[in-house]
Amino acid sequence: MSLSVAFLLALGFGALLGLVMRQLMGNRVRLGWSEAVLSGILGAALGALTISLVRGGYYREHWLGMLLTSVLGTFIVMVIVGYFTRQPHLSAAELVASGESRRVEFKSTARCNLHTGQRDDKIEMVVAKTVAAFANSGGGDLLIGVDDDGRALGLDNDLQFMKSPDLDRYELWLRDHLTKTVGTAVTSDIEVTFPVLDAKPTCHVRVLAAKRPVFLNPAKGQPVQMWVRVGNSTRQLGIDEALSYAADHWGRRRLR
Repeated sequence: MSLSVAFLLALGFGALLGLVMRQLMGNRVRLGWSEAVLSGILGAALGALTISLVRGGYYREHWLGMLLTSVLGTFIVMVIVGYFTRQPHLSAAELVASGESRRVEFKSTARCNLHTGQRDDKIEMVVAKTVAAFANSGGGDLLIGVDDDGRALGLDNDLQFMKSPDLDRYELWLRDHLTKTVGTAVTSDIEVTFPVLDAKPTCHVRVLAAKRPVFLNPAKGQPVQMWVRVGNSTRQLGIDEALSYAADHWGRRRLR
């Protein structure tokens, strides 16, 4: 076998190894496809180098050892790269201080229309749209009870519509609402806490990146929708845009 062919085969093996490891590691490490491929190539190179150093050269009978060390090397590389590229988990106060962004959104309420003082289905749906958009765009943080300027308003406006106006009931309502609108898989992955800002309880919803496209079920008789983050706003994609985005973001296998 020529050196050039062997080199190409090694690159192909490393790329495949990186993609397989990314699939197996799931949310434990947040790497894009290109980062996973490069990690696999580097891991395979480290594996081949290790086995050649240990055995005093590479021979065909050492293929199993090279495979095992390549897998281990790829795993180590991906963990290291994932550690240094991951987004830090900021507190609610730090998120408010940094302001809204692609990964941070403030909502004054999740149920109450502040203009009418009544419960508003559209406002409830906006919360679900934001969670779906974060899940489709790499994850993010939603703070409820905080206005656009970062001032803490608290949850009293929403709690008045609960049968029992307490935070446990609030979380139960929120998870039930999200289960109906964005699905159980997404809802089970979110983290809900109630940090106190300026002596007022707020709701912090931390959304993880989805493994597959997340679609919003707006209401009976209406087609499902796909929402993503564009800058610091939440945008709906048309059918053609949604298909292209999903294929580029997750790969075609995730669309089956």
